[in-house]
Amino acid sequence: MNTETILSDVPFTREQKEYLQGYFAGLACNGMIPFVGHLPDGRITNVPEPGLVNSAAELATSAEEKAVYGTPVSDLCEQELWKLEQHGLDAWDKLLEHANEDKFPDKPDTFRFRYHGLFYVAPAQKSFMLRCRIPAGELTSVQLRGLADIAQEWGGGYADITTRANFQIREIAPRNMVKCLLKLQEIGLTSRGSGVDNVRNITATPTAGIDKDELIDTRPFAKGLHHYILNNRDMYDLPRKFNVAFDGGGSVTVVADTNDIGFAAIRVPEGKGVAPGIYFRVELAGITGHQQFATDAGVLVKPDQSVAVAAAIIRVFVENGDRTNRKRARLKYVIEKWGLAKYMEEVERKLAFQLVRLPLDQCEPRKVPIQHGHIGVFKQAQPGLNYIGAVITVGRMKPKQMRRIADVAQNYGSGEVRLTVWQNLIIPNVPDAFVETAKKNLVKMGFHHSATGISGGLIACTGNTGCQWAATNTKGQAVLLARHLEKKVQLDLPINIHLTGCPNSCAQHYMGDIGLLGAKVNQGGDTVEGYHVVLGGGFGEKQAVAREIFRGVAFNELPTLLEHVLKVYLAKRDRGESFVDFTRRHSVKELQELFSS
Repeated sequence: MNTETILSDVPFTREQKEYLQGYFAGLACNGMIPFVGHLPDGRITNVPEPGLVNSAAELATSAEEKAVYGTPVSDLCEQELWKLEQHGLDAWDKLLEHANEDKFPDKPDTFRFRYHGLFYVAPAQKSFMLRCRIPAGELTSVQLRGLADIAQEWGGGYADITTRANFQIREIAPRNMVKCLLKLQEIGLTSRGSGVDNVRNITATPTAGIDKDELIDTRPFAKGLHHYILNNRDMYDLPRKFNVAFDGGGSVTVVADTNDIGFAAIRVPEGKGVAPGIYFRVELAGITGHQQFATDAGVLVKPDQSVAVAAAIIRVFVENGDRTNRKRARLKYVIEKWGLAKYMEEVERKLAFQLVRLPLDQCEPRKVPIQHGHIGVFKQAQPGLNYIGAVITVGRMKPKQMRRIADVAQNYGSGEVRLTVWQNLIIPNVPDAFVETAKKNLVKMGFHHSATGISGGLIACTGNTGCQWAATNTKGQAVLLARHLEKKVQLDLPINIHLTGCPNSCAQHYMGDIGLLGAKVNQGGDTVEGYHVVLGGGFGEKQAVAREIFRGVAFNELPTLLEHVLKVYLAKRDRGESFVDFTRRHSVKELQELFSS
């Protein structure tokens, strides 16, 4: 019996039918990868047919041709010239050489090694950082223990959850580079393409498949794109980095509107000129470090077409992105030059099917996510089961803690862990009878599960202890800031505080309730670490770029200042008013006056 028969023969309500359609769409992909292939003429299709070949253009370059995707070799930036000389994927022999000789790479090979997920981060650290690829942020207990082994045996004795639901391990000596890569493969993970000019880790809603309010389970699509990228070489020749996220439209968000491509699940009701049901809407060119959220592209995509559409969008960027100026080599700038309509026309030319156009206001509004719905205990769609969102302060974990989390997941859940873009993690599938025991174990290992604690909404980039670009020690200062504020202020609503060490904004400070941008500050004639303070950022239905309220605040003055800010908010807000709503109903001048009194 097919899905249509089920939906027509059973007297379900319209809402139940549409929910089931989304459920079956995700179920149909459970255990299999959404198909993406290429017709002989090069168009991308989502339908398997005999005789398909991958006709995607090879790297259209050579010394004789004097051009890379139409850009003269003489105009290329140095990174493009390095790729032309030797592509990063072809640098395996060099990795072996450097490991055998325990030596660090020169500048071009530092760039190439990042194609393998290995980042030489001098002068901040005279060592390598390993960045994984964990599609949809979904790990097994075995994999988490394996990462703990890497961090303990060859790293600095810690690992960091990133804002792409991923792990990074630092302080790796050159002699241990290849050992780390081989161990990663042994546990079923990879780091291939996790840095520089590549599509970064594919994120998905961290509660996918267990959220009773979601429209569709996004994991098959995130993993489908992940494997498509791994197996198509031209997906490793972007002008710059690229982010993709899949949001299932449920109670927890993955912040898709901060990505180059956001696929946001939506329900289309009857009477709109297209078949009713669950689709993805496409959002393009989010780059919050440049104060820009993704823009709705005006199209609907059937779920099983989403990986093909993503591949087409990426290829248009590969062929047309700026290869002369790294500062203008992101998707944002191609779309600014062409306009969104032209970009989508070029995308459609690469597809073997037509895109469906429908204005956003013709779709049903997205369910408003639960603020910090990734923290605490929540009932799952599966009766008798719960997920527990644990607060991992600034995402940093020690190997012992990683192993104990793996034990909790295995002993009281299903042996699975989900990473979030908030640098926290979720343990799913915990039976009702085991919830309290699991919570106690989290507390014993130094974590907690309170959504209203300051540390629950704390996000920090690596900072200057591990990144040459950062002006401040963001992770260390974030912890100190949280300790101070949690002693001085009691919140009854969640709040996000984002600390980023430089304008690249890896911690996405512009979308935080409170955003802190690291800077060198003059204090009494001395140069000290400090921050510019922005307030009122948001994403999704609260989407907005935060406004700068204070500039050049030395860190030793920052905890007291933010304590005052939060106390003024609590004293002067309307009943039940969130921090974001409070700050947005005041002008910058009014906020400066309020918080300076």
